Amino acid sequence: MTELAFSVAEKVIEKLGSLAFQEISLTWSIASDLKKLQDTMSTVQAVILDAEEKQATNHQLSAWLERLKVVFYDAMDVLDEFECEDLRRQVVKKYGSTSRKVCRFFSSSNSLAFRNKMGHRVKEVRERLDLIAKDRDQFHLEMRLDDNRIVHRETHSFVRDRDVIGRADDKQKIIDLLMLPNDNDNISVISIVGIGGLGKTTLAQWVYNDERVAENFDPKIWVCVSEDFNVLKLAKEMLKLAGGGISDNMSLEEVQARLRSILNEKRFFIVLDDVWNDDRNKWIDLKNLLIGGQGSKVLVTTRSHKVALAMAPGPIHDIKGLPENDCLLLFLRYAFNEREHEQYPNLVKIGEKIVKKCGGVPLAVKTLGSLLYSKTEEHDWISIRENDIWELEQKEDDILPALRLSYNKLPSYLKECFAYCSLYPKDFRYYNRELIQCWMANGLLKKSNKSTELEDIGEQYLKELLSRSFFQEVEGEGNIVWSFKIHDLLHDLSLYVAQNDYCLIQDTSKTNKFEKARHISILDHKLGVDATITFLHKLSNNMRTINFSFDDWGQFNYININESLVETCISRFKHLRLLNLRNSKLEMLSCSISTLKHLRYLNLNGNMKIKKLPDSICDLQNLETLTLFGCDEIEELPRDIRKMVSLRYFAITTKQTRLPANGIECMSSLRHLCFDSCHKLECFNEGIQRLTALRYLSFDNCKSLISLPQGMKHLTALEYLDITDCEKLNLMEGDDYPTRLQTLFIWGLPQLVSLPQWLKGSADTLQFLCIWYCENLGVLPEWLPDLSSLRKLLIRNCPKLSSLPEGMDRLTALRELEIWSCPELRRDYEREVSKDWGKMVKFRFV
Repeated sequence: MTELAFSVAEKVIEKLGSLAFQEISLTWSIASDLKKLQDTMSTVQAVILDAEEKQATNHQLSAWLERLKVVFYDAMDVLDEFECEDLRRQVVKKYGSTSRKVCRFFSSSNSLAFRNKMGHRVKEVRERLDLIAKDRDQFHLEMRLDDNRIVHRETHSFVRDRDVIGRADDKQKIIDLLMLPNDNDNISVISIVGIGGLGKTTLAQWVYNDERVAENFDPKIWVCVSEDFNVLKLAKEMLKLAGGGISDNMSLEEVQARLRSILNEKRFFIVLDDVWNDDRNKWIDLKNLLIGGQGSKVLVTTRSHKVALAMAPGPIHDIKGLPENDCLLLFLRYAFNEREHEQYPNLVKIGEKIVKKCGGVPLAVKTLGSLLYSKTEEHDWISIRENDIWELEQKEDDILPALRLSYNKLPSYLKECFAYCSLYPKDFRYYNRELIQCWMANGLLKKSNKSTELEDIGEQYLKELLSRSFFQEVEGEGNIVWSFKIHDLLHDLSLYVAQNDYCLIQDTSKTNKFEKARHISILDHKLGVDATITFLHKLSNNMRTINFSFDDWGQFNYININESLVETCISRFKHLRLLNLRNSKLEMLSCSISTLKHLRYLNLNGNMKIKKLPDSICDLQNLETLTLFGCDEIEELPRDIRKMVSLRYFAITTKQTRLPANGIECMSSLRHLCFDSCHKLECFNEGIQRLTALRYLSFDNCKSLISLPQGMKHLTALEYLDITDCEKLNLMEGDDYPTRLQTLFIWGLPQLVSLPQWLKGSADTLQFLCIWYCENLGVLPEWLPDLSSLRKLLIRNCPKLSSLPEGMDRLTALRELEIWSCPELRRDYEREVSKDWGKMVKFRFV
């Protein structure tokens, strides 16, 4: 199967049509050739969705799609080459000298040579594309630009009690919600939400057939909605099931009149199973036909919180995975005849390991159990145990096709973002900021308008995937930094859809599908440096992403990386967008790093032996992310760092007492700037006011820092300020501070005795205030209740803090207040908690 061809084509066509690229094409006199390329790509893109759907039964079509996708990637590389050259010329013109080298750079012969070379490459890509495009006629493909395929699924309302395992608590919670009185409406909606195969329909069936439901509701109606939320069709189905007669040619007017007549004054119970519609207007149109007696209920099953919220602001029951013991009972039921498993204790032990692969998802348990039914040879069971679920044969109703439905419903721009997640190992904890940076580096974020920041688009993508149940175990949701995991089965799905393009290698001896990969994670910790270099030579030269480790906190193993290995990466993979070298043992970074002109992301975190970065790193004008956390031996930053004009995220560790002039303060593209463990750093140069796009600024463990940079009041985009363990820093006086903060995090500032007056400047915007381990903080200011937007206030380990200010009830936006280890504050806290303002606030006192 060939996936993601449509997504790649969409990105190339979008770039070709952009205003910026039209200007570049005119500069290099290639507008005509690129227009022809764009026309051919648009023609081919129109049939790709149909091809992707039909390839399952046509191997030739799958191969055609793969050839097509290779050309799309090559086209993207060519376009990127033009952008790199254009940006390089701008930087040299702005910061360069009049040396011979620069003169040669701008010479007419140099420009002509580049134009001729790239003109040939454009022509070669266009000719290959034309040749492949001609073959499309043999497949009789339909034109389609929206992935609006509808899969019709049928469910029914019946289930026997003895067929349900391990859902008694869930059932009771739903029954309890059904028996509650409705608030202000004659009907209320309860939603069951979870990933595919988790047992939402089974739970709804069990509730539907419960005696208490039969005693309290009449009529009961079960409708499998699936993907086609057609109001007339659904209303006719309900009318038929409620005992009303229907005919094929009935109008919506006739149907609604009969349905309302039947439901009028009756306390009905309706199950809408497998709902995908998130258009609230369609739901309201249907709901307006459901006018029954007080206490009527609608139970919805869906995979998406977005769907549940569109239906109504009612209770949402997030269904979890089954415990392993229950999963094993279910597995044995499908793998053996009744009590037959008692004859095969060894197989049962293997089955216990197989069940762990299923992550508590009943449909996965049933799928693997059914695969092993009537098989009593150990090698058959071991094979299932050792292989990923996505590599096993699946029937239409098995787990992978069920999960695949969720993937198919994703917009094209989310499909590749989800596929990218396959580069991380199972049980990995993803952090929003880093994943967004990686997506950005590979051009996966689709900018809809100039004013929306790429980081915000990435957040929207993450929240969309979260609402569709692709993520779980979320921590810190709502904070600027939050994290999550992906269920093992959804990770299997990501491996399935990402194959050929993305490759996670945890054991090189078992890997055989890496030759075509353009994104790779090499996490085989048994592999030595020489063996890794040998392996790198087997990879495609068109590699875009290479990860060698994700281990910032000792969660996973990582391999040794030396200068020779990095040099191999640099010399072979000229189209690299992302290079992750965290926690390696490099003593120096090669000067040839500058030849990776497409590079957007470079992670050197934890390289504790590096003393200096090569000056040539400043020639990486496309670099967007550079992280140096834990590079404790870096003596100084390169002097020409201002030439890195695209840098958005910069995390710095350095031994300098003062940063070089005309450096960081000139990097106007910065959005995130972090100073970490810069123990000798005392102060900053003037000019930070030029960083008008800066949104996040942090100073962590800068023990010699005396003052913050001058000019911060001009940082009008700054939303987040984090100051941690800066023991000499005094924040108290002055007005040269930001005025639009949303989050202020203060931790370990012994000089702090009260909150600084300048914080009042953010009274209308500050939402999150965190004060931790400020041992001399003795009082909170009387103006604290003026922070009208404050939603969360956290205070920890401030032993001298004795009281809350008067008027805390004026903090009407406050929703969370935590006070930890502040013994003097307890009495005052208990007095305030009794006030009316406290009823809206979640309190925690430790």
